[in-house]
Amino acid sequence: MTRLTSPLLTLLNTRHEKRTITHARFVMRGADVAVETGLTKREVLAAREAHGWNELPAMAQAGPWRVLLRQFTSFLVLILIVAAAVALALGERMDAVTIALVVFLNAGLGFVQEWKAETALGALRDLLSPQAMVLRDGQEQVIPAREVVPGDILVLVPGAKIAADAMVIHATELAVDESVLTGESVPVSKNDDQAPSVYAGTSVTAGRAEARVMATGGATEFGKIANLTGSVGVKTTNLQLKLGQLARQLGIAALLVAAGVVCLGLLLGRDLTEMVMTGLSLAVAMVPEGLPAVVTITLALGATAMVRRQALARRLQAVETLGAASTICTDKTGTLTENKMTATKVWTFDRQYDVTGTGYDPAGHIEADGIRLRASDDPVLAALLETGLHCSHAHLERDGDSWKMVGAPTEGALITLGYKGWCDLPLDRAILAEIPFSSARKKMSVLYQSGGHVDVLTKGAPEQVLKACTEIMTQGGPRPLTAAVRETVVEAYSDLAQKGLRVMALARKPAPDDQLSEDAMIFVGLVGIIDPPRAEVRQAISLARAAGIRVIMITGDSPITAGAIAGQLDLNVSRQLTGADLDALDDAALSEILREDVLFARTKPEQKMRIVSALQAQGQIVAMTGDGVNDAPALKQADIGISMGVRGTDVARDASDLVLLDDNFATIVGAIGEGRRQFANVQKFVRYLLSSNAGEVIALVVNIAIGGPLVFLATQILWMNLVTDGVTAVALGLEKSEPDQMEQQPRRKDTAILGRSGIITIIVLGTYTGLSSLWIFFSLMDQGVELARTTAFTAMVVFEKISVFAFRSLRLTGWRIGWFSNPFLLLALTVTLGAQVLAVYWGPLQVLLKTVPMGLDQWITIALFTLPLLIVPEILKAVRLSIQRTK
Repeated sequence: MTRLTSPLLTLLNTRHEKRTITHARFVMRGADVAVETGLTKREVLAAREAHGWNELPAMAQAGPWRVLLRQFTSFLVLILIVAAAVALALGERMDAVTIALVVFLNAGLGFVQEWKAETALGALRDLLSPQAMVLRDGQEQVIPAREVVPGDILVLVPGAKIAADAMVIHATELAVDESVLTGESVPVSKNDDQAPSVYAGTSVTAGRAEARVMATGGATEFGKIANLTGSVGVKTTNLQLKLGQLARQLGIAALLVAAGVVCLGLLLGRDLTEMVMTGLSLAVAMVPEGLPAVVTITLALGATAMVRRQALARRLQAVETLGAASTICTDKTGTLTENKMTATKVWTFDRQYDVTGTGYDPAGHIEADGIRLRASDDPVLAALLETGLHCSHAHLERDGDSWKMVGAPTEGALITLGYKGWCDLPLDRAILAEIPFSSARKKMSVLYQSGGHVDVLTKGAPEQVLKACTEIMTQGGPRPLTAAVRETVVEAYSDLAQKGLRVMALARKPAPDDQLSEDAMIFVGLVGIIDPPRAEVRQAISLARAAGIRVIMITGDSPITAGAIAGQLDLNVSRQLTGADLDALDDAALSEILREDVLFARTKPEQKMRIVSALQAQGQIVAMTGDGVNDAPALKQADIGISMGVRGTDVARDASDLVLLDDNFATIVGAIGEGRRQFANVQKFVRYLLSSNAGEVIALVVNIAIGGPLVFLATQILWMNLVTDGVTAVALGLEKSEPDQMEQQPRRKDTAILGRSGIITIIVLGTYTGLSSLWIFFSLMDQGVELARTTAFTAMVVFEKISVFAFRSLRLTGWRIGWFSNPFLLLALTVTLGAQVLAVYWGPLQVLLKTVPMGLDQWITIALFTLPLLIVPEILKAVRLSIQRTK
């Protein structure tokens, strides 16, 4: 260890001079100082061999083959694969090929959308190429952050993102933004005398420092939270559960009915091969082959629509799940707020001022009593603005169409305030000397020259600045700072603090002797600073509340600040709990508290997970929003995790189901509406497809029971279910949101896709269409079975097309939602009915479907049986709505 002379030791103890001396670094150890030159190349290689690269263990990313294979896991898809295999074994190649095409169409659509989401996330990651400045071999080097190893010396400057967990060796007033880890919106001051730690993923907001790396990659605090996130298993969405349940029920029912019909036919003496094919036809008729494809197409189109609205769904079911959300748990910092400190209140002895505008954009103004003011209009305001503007190391930079702040956030807020007040902005700051801020002093002073005079400018904590003052500035000039006046100042900053504002006091005095001293100062005023709510969030919360959705704030910030933000957002809060309070509660007590309007502050990642789990245990469908690594475990635990795409961490994005590309909380409300629309449309086309299939099944079963010839052939059933029904169902899936959709309460978690009313509708419509087609079939038997079958087949197609109008809304009449509001449906009807005309009159399709030409009388008969399908549902809906209005 090298002993240094007293002058050099004095130099190193001076806070303004911790500079390089021939690229060496000095570490204080009592009276000794050791020369630090960083790791050598050999030491770096050895450390990397022992600890690996400085990166988190890659979360299991699904490769293209895995994404493709999971498209074939649906029970309905498996039934279709079995049906195709049976058809092929029986020599029905056309049927087998048709079913296989549907299976691969469904898989292709699902793969394209999900792989697109995965690659989009990869592109977001590629936008970030973190770097780190380290000291190696006595030289400062900028290297990729992944190359940092334990033992490296990090050189930290304002704006730098800290690459690893490290212990501070020495620092000059280091302040670090740790919001991604803790949710704390205010930067944390690091005191080098206590060898504090800094953490990977956080950012330096002020000061300079050197820190020795203690942990990298998964061993960092950042990595530990990421590992906690990975401990949450793969979740299944509510829609997946409901569709899986429906698929199993339909599959079992199809197999039982098909087996029963085969047995019935054999008992009646029918041919075995004929009955096996009939049983297969029935199974095909009962299973809506188009359902997987229609669901996938509908969700894919909805996901595409959400991308246009700045939300990226990583899973097709993600948006639909959000539509079912009954509770949104949200982080505060950077999610509800801008994560940009903003001055909103100014207090002086004579006047109080309000400040408009948010963030570091100078757009905004200062007003008092409704009158806009500039520095030139008010001498006290001018003195305050000048003090905050020049007693600072921060500055604003124009960055294209926006403004960028470099420096500490609170100083940035004061700089922006000076801009808003049209304070004079000299090109060069004439700072002659400085006594820097420290956590012990809690204030900063500079000796500032402007024109021909020199002043001492001070800012800091109100109680510390007030101690240094003997006078207070007023519109009539300075006056003594008596005990009564001091009490007035204390009451003023206490009031601002209770509103959740961080209060800065400013003072100044002339310095004719050019000496920097912090006594006999003139108190100028107070500035209230806060990380303000985003402008659009208040309305978004109001819309969520109108939709019956609770919003619960869960933040790592202080209860006072969180409560103030909640008040500004009109977020109902009757009780506040901290993380410490939460740890004292058992699960039963927490569950009871969660029935109240509660706000959680000072929470840790594992506590956020516990809150989400407790809500899920109550049967709630929980959405969780956040951007930091501290939010990631709860994002993964929630039914749907929503992360921020711009400022969100990789860990948060990887744990989420939906990524907001514009970091806009209000986008969530739009996504909720889209999710509700998707589920409603899934209900509509499931009921539509099953009612169509029910008619086919009833016609086939009754026909077999009475011993008639097959009313529909297997190929005709596939044509109805795949070609005509599928296209119409996709168009039905594009129905717009119903007018009162966001006024409805969230659906219950156990809400079935069908439900009792759906089953009744399917039975009634199926019975009508099935028996009607049978009546048409037998009434034409004397004209030949081919004509009778063709007419019954065509009648069923027309019935199914026209009945779609009954399903456009399950509650509202056609004139309420607009008969022509879904042009895709009108186009689908035109195309499918045109295709059926071709099936009847075009030779190739006649051969494929075994049809013959029909006459005008047959078309009139079909039309007469179709009219009730168009009229009766509208009458029933109108009567039901009328009854509901009278209640």
